[in-house]
Amino acid sequence: MAYDLEEQEELDALKAWWRANGNKVLAFLTVVFACFAAVQGWKYYQNKKSIEASNEYQQLIQTDSKDLKAIQGISGQLIDKYPSTPYAGRAALIAAKANYKAKDAKSAKAQLEWAIKNAKEEQIEAIARLQLAAIQYDEKNYDAALQTLSAKHAEGFDGLFADLKGDVLAAQGKKDEARTAYKEALAKLDAQGKYRHYTEFKLEALGS
Repeated sequence: MAYDLEEQEELDALKAWWRANGNKVLAFLTVVFACFAAVQGWKYYQNKKSIEASNEYQQLIQTDSKDLKAIQGISGQLIDKYPSTPYAGRAALIAAKANYKAKDAKSAKAQLEWAIKNAKEEQIEAIARLQLAAIQYDEKNYDAALQTLSAKHAEGFDGLFADLKGDVLAAQGKKDEARTAYKEALAKLDAQGKYRHYTEFKLEALGS
């Protein structure tokens, strides 16, 4: 196929440019394809891990709540093997509850502390904080409970945090501060919720 003079000049220029830059272009494309493959591979790996964690979590929630050994085993696997998934934080809560019922407060607190630091869902972190503070309150470790409750948490839990804070302050004999906390809780709790009545009762019990 014959080219006219202008086309031949353009073709020669293209060939010259390719001789000068072709290796760079190929290297760039190799990096781009490698990055794309790496991203796709990572997504596949993460999806695979998420599915595996989901299956183990389903097994965990179907386990008899009295079977402490099984709960500890499955939850331990989820925490160790799938810490980057939401299921690990949820498993830590389940294990903490089972351990606390078994009178092992030390293990329960350790699992709640893990969930606070590592949970991927802010709601799970908030629940873990509430449960940890409740254990500290039961142990009469009031300063630790107040510190736990003072941390930033999901907004939807403000009422429950304030209510438990009121319990701690009342136990310390700080009635005025407890009243303030209970009033804050009432302002945040669901007006139709059952829990609100308990808070109202506790506020009334403090007197004026």
